Amino acid sequence: MRKLLPVILLFLLCRPLAWAQQQPQFTHYGFNGMQLSPAYAGITNRPELLSIYRYQWLGYDATFDDGGSPQTLLLTANAPVRLLHGGVGLNLLRDRIGNTTFMIAALSYSYHIKVGEAGKLGIGVQGNVNNIKKGAYRAIDQNDPSVPYNSSDTKYDLGAGLWYESEQFYAGGSITNLLHSEYMFQDSANTGSGKFLSENHLYVTAGVHLPVSTDLIVTPTALLKHDTETFSFEAGARATYNEKYWLGVNYRHQEAVSALVGISLFQDNALRVGYAFDFTTFNKVAKAPTSHEVMVSYRLPEPVVRFRPAIRTPRYYFPK
Repeated sequence: MRKLLPVILLFLLCRPLAWAQQQPQFTHYGFNGMQLSPAYAGITNRPELLSIYRYQWLGYDATFDDGGSPQTLLLTANAPVRLLHGGVGLNLLRDRIGNTTFMIAALSYSYHIKVGEAGKLGIGVQGNVNNIKKGAYRAIDQNDPSVPYNSSDTKYDLGAGLWYESEQFYAGGSITNLLHSEYMFQDSANTGSGKFLSENHLYVTAGVHLPVSTDLIVTPTALLKHDTETFSFEAGARATYNEKYWLGVNYRHQEAVSALVGISLFQDNALRVGYAFDFTTFNKVAKAPTSHEVMVSYRLPEPVVRFRPAIRTPRYYFPK
């Protein structure tokens, strides 16, 4: 598997990409495999529900209209399905940036392959329904055909990815917007000349669980993001005590430093609640100082396959 992973990651990195606006980012990326790769679906053998709300650049003042603080709500669900030799997942995303709102619904399937004694490789595909809505803009020239005005468009798209999971290590990646869908928007003169072209985004992530003692585990994590003209990365680590409490730090390239805190509750640590605080460190003049993120997830027990014993009846028994 150690020889296979570099080949997989190299294949993803060598895919041709084009320019596009960076997709939503989350400081809780270490808990959020479904958003990073469709191959994550069902890979942990536990059905899971997860929700993340992110308020970026809290209090950002654009001096007019609705400001410009990005606000993102993500809902995901995934579960293993033995009959499909893998797992299925669902992502629902609402991302608002200024007068633009992105709505995404994605259905994923991952085919699982056992690797070694404890490892598992997922090969995933994803189908998306994307809606982009443009609100009202203040055009310098009235009826400017290049300025969208109260218009929206919906398109379908595809994604694909890989994910490797074991007790000590995970690594995965994906590429999105494979169909390069083109969105059309009406302007105030209804000429329909406004366009938005969705382009590929690449994600590659990894993490390793390092036992420091019987009660303490340290997990370094990393995430690479690429959309041709824009390359960024995140790196951090979190310490988990007694499998219930965690503290972490993170650095986002040319953006912010972050702190994370969380707790696991109930039997088998089924419920996890986390909070992340981002402090802007780059280009402070054009941004607000802080961003905030709340994560809630619930993991169900691993499904148990029970075989019903054969029922024998003398009605069809014929002794020799």
